[in-house]
Amino acid sequence: MRTFQSRPERDLPYSDEFSSAEEYIESLLDFTTNSETFRFLCGGVHILDFFTTEPGVFVAAVPKEWQAFLLEKEPMVLLDFLMRDDLSSLSPNRGPGSPPESLVRYVKDIRKHSLRRSFQPSKPKLPILPRSVALGMKTKKVHEVTHFAGYIDRLAEDIAETRGKDLTHFVDFGSGQNYLGRTLASPPYNKHIVAVESKEANMAGAKDLDILSGLAEKEKRVRNKKLYHRILEATDPSQHNDEEALKRVARELGVTDEELATIDLRSRKEMQATYTVEEGKGTIEYVVGRLEHADLTGVLSQLRGCEEEVDQDKLAMMAVSIHSCGNLSHYGIRSMVLNPCIHAVAIVGCCYNLMTEKLGPPTFKPPFGRPSLQPINARVAREAEKRDPQGFPMSERVSTYNDDGVRLNITARMMACQAPQNWTEQESSGFFTRHFYRAVLQKMFLDRGVISRIYHGEETDKSVFNTSTNPVVIGSLRKQCYTSFAAYVRGAIAKLTTNSEFNQYNEVITEKMGNITDEEIARYEDEFRDRKRELSAVWSLMAFSACVVESLIVTDRYLFLREHSDIVQDCWVETVFDYRESPRNLVVVGIKR
Repeated sequence: MRTFQSRPERDLPYSDEFSSAEEYIESLLDFTTNSETFRFLCGGVHILDFFTTEPGVFVAAVPKEWQAFLLEKEPMVLLDFLMRDDLSSLSPNRGPGSPPESLVRYVKDIRKHSLRRSFQPSKPKLPILPRSVALGMKTKKVHEVTHFAGYIDRLAEDIAETRGKDLTHFVDFGSGQNYLGRTLASPPYNKHIVAVESKEANMAGAKDLDILSGLAEKEKRVRNKKLYHRILEATDPSQHNDEEALKRVARELGVTDEELATIDLRSRKEMQATYTVEEGKGTIEYVVGRLEHADLTGVLSQLRGCEEEVDQDKLAMMAVSIHSCGNLSHYGIRSMVLNPCIHAVAIVGCCYNLMTEKLGPPTFKPPFGRPSLQPINARVAREAEKRDPQGFPMSERVSTYNDDGVRLNITARMMACQAPQNWTEQESSGFFTRHFYRAVLQKMFLDRGVISRIYHGEETDKSVFNTSTNPVVIGSLRKQCYTSFAAYVRGAIAKLTTNSEFNQYNEVITEKMGNITDEEIARYEDEFRDRKRELSAVWSLMAFSACVVESLIVTDRYLFLREHSDIVQDCWVETVFDYRESPRNLVVVGIKR
């Protein structure tokens, strides 16, 4: 059988330390299942509980022989060591200040099991987006759309050449403002796009951009202008876009129903975009709906010519998406298995924290009792209990590994959304400081009785692995609240006592925190200031380790396609963006037999 010219040599962009995809996958599953340090760093650390136990998360959980080295390194120097330094040049006879062997080994393991992110464009020179098509896009989005549109075009040509039949449509899962679809529908690509979007506001905005790009025309309005302006002059300006208010004023002015029929009182936002179908030109069809699964019958029934009956045999579609959030990526990938009309998929995922979990809590208690496998955070536990068949993992291989499957709780999946290779000194300093403020404030809440300590075993066991709190998740505050710790505490108290979303905390915060002085706030900051490096070191280790979490999620999606070899002819994973521009840069591709 002829192979696709556009596919990479490897099914997965794994490290050269492995001789095959199978060797990489088995090693990846073994490491993510059996490395206690990895399991703790990817799922067992909750920053809000960082200082609520003594001697603290860092001392209790980070291997003792690592601690001095981690604390003596400036944050950016530590990040270089984790991700960029050449570890092969380290002398076997290391002196003081050298990294311990077990840490070096762990760093090498994370690097080895992280999929490669180097990027080569699909074509040497890609079309530049016209200004009318690039409207609304930031630099990052221009990069993504330019490269992914070129990638999709090349892949579609390859499929058509191999099969002898063109793809009829490209279905964009979660199209948003439809930047990708608009580009693919415009010259030189001229594709037929089905944009599926759950939010009507996004769809309305996308249609406005279609008009500005020339892909659509604004609906023609016919009205009695003289009568319309008479009504406007008698209406409060704040109600000029309110059709019912304009009709009410018209009746007060004695305008008859026959005269009203000559006036189109709809606001500009209510005017429909009109799309003309022309031979050789691209088209866009919008389908509003929230996808809860991969069955596209409801989507297809809304297409032109399919209102009465959907004949999937006449359709040859590719499911595509740039950064489908959470389970939406699963629906896109699964759609090729469940829908005869989907002949290929090319999905770039993101927002792994929004994925659900399929397996539920583990069936065993690990001997080391780490909270990464016995979740202590209430949200982590709730997410695990859902047992959503649409959630992670997708593949049978990952779901049944070692008879119990591989789990990633929401904390681990959230960390997989980080991009530590892109952190600058200023950015990292900013969020290390924010996390430090959050962690110290929770300690204040615990000491003053706002929150309480929870024991997961015998109360005589005071270790970090047996205790946690019921933390107050505050969310973001105004920018000026991060200028100092005192400003942060005052801003948090104000939000918790005045914002209606935090009514359950209003009384207790007022009672326990209302009389706190600036001197007491300063005392807490002074007490924990020297331990800020503990937090930054652990957060850096977490983000670095989570590169393997993302690799596992992407590998699981690839394995799902490979397991359906009766339907899937070929599948692979490769990079489609420059990591520096867009770190969620791995596309999962599948082509039907």
